[in-house]
Amino acid sequence: MQRVKLDEIDRRILHDLQEDGRITNVELAKNAGISAPPCLRRVRALEEAGYIEGYHARLNPEQLGFGVTIFALVGLQSQAEADLTAFENLVNSWPLVRECYMLAGENDFILKVVAKDWDTYQTFLTNKLTAAPNVAHVKTSLGIRVSKFLPGVPVALDETKAGS
Repeated sequence: MQRVKLDEIDRRILHDLQEDGRITNVELAKNAGISAPPCLRRVRALEEAGYIEGYHARLNPEQLGFGVTIFALVGLQSQAEADLTAFENLVNSWPLVRECYMLAGENDFILKVVAKDWDTYQTFLTNKLTAAPNVAHVKTSLGIRVSKFLPGVPVALDETKAGS
């Protein structure tokens, strides 16, 4: 992967693509103040350098019948690297788990789980998650509503404001 030094145009492209992954190259170029061909070359270079990992549609879980979102804090009996990796591999095989983060502190992982209803989650919890090898405990919190959802990172258009 070649490394691209990000300039103001690159940051504008990343910002706009993160806001709207379906933006046309022509509109993207216009916003960045360049013509379409060099804009497309920059997008490809950002993809190849790993700044852009993919493009996704944001689906409405409730419209698709997934009315319950649960966050499960998971503690393992062993934190040996092989055991952590084995748990991550198992989690990757469960479609209901949409996100998995390894944590530092009291718990080892937090999982974001979507389910059609509470009964579906309870079945998953008892048959898969708590039954998994090396799982010592699971603490569950039910999501009530989403008040903020911003995927990605805060791409600053002004480099002097990056990270603020």
